[in-house]
Amino acid sequence: MNGTQYGGLILDVLAGIGALLVGLGVFLGGLALAKTLSRLRETLDGVDRQLESVGTPARGALGHVEGVTKSLEHTAGTISRTVDLTRSAIVPSIVDVGATLSGVTAGLRRLVTGKNRTFRE
Repeated sequence: MNGTQYGGLILDVLAGIGALLVGLGVFLGGLALAKTLSRLRETLDGVDRQLESVGTPARGALGHVEGVTKSLEHTAGTISRTVDLTRSAIVPSIVDVGATLSGVTAGLRRLVTGKNRTFRE
């Protein structure tokens, strides 16, 4: 074997060692990622356990808020209907009082001025 033959062999061996090192680096990176993801899973499991303990009281509180909201809606609807009924009962009375006052005023004007007409001459 001469020097040119050893050069190709050395190049092949060095390329193989480089590929082996790259593969080893990818393997170690995968191991580190697996370890990190394992810790993340444990953390998320802990968060899930904490949320489960909070979930039941939160659902109860939301149910209570829903009940209060429905009660307020019912009360608002009742008040609205009461206001409508009151308005429909009072408005005609106010109109009648206004018409009565207008008639009384016209009668007093005729009585005071002694005229039968409502317009000025």
